[in-house]
Amino acid sequence: MVIGCLQAKISIPDANSLKEKRMVLRSLKDRMLNKMNVSVAEVDHQDTWKSSVIAVVTVAAEKHIVETRIAEVSEFIRSNPELVLLDVLVEMI
Repeated sequence: MVIGCLQAKISIPDANSLKEKRMVLRSLKDRMLNKMNVSVAEVDHQDTWKSSVIAVVTVAAEKHIVETRIAEVSEFIRSNPELVLLDVLVEMI
């Protein structure tokens, strides 16, 4: 069993309230859950309007499957026009 965790620090430049930020994050989470086999949570900066840290976790029997999913998640976040990806940390267990 291999566990992969991606922690992404993101900026949401167009958010002018926590409500707008949460709408963007909810949309991002829902789309990731529908397209990929991952779990997503906001883990830091919950009370900051324009930034967030999200964690994405996936589990599989083989390392290459986890690596592929984590790469897909990273590219999915990068391709979102509402977000700016500031930093990424990936861990495999």
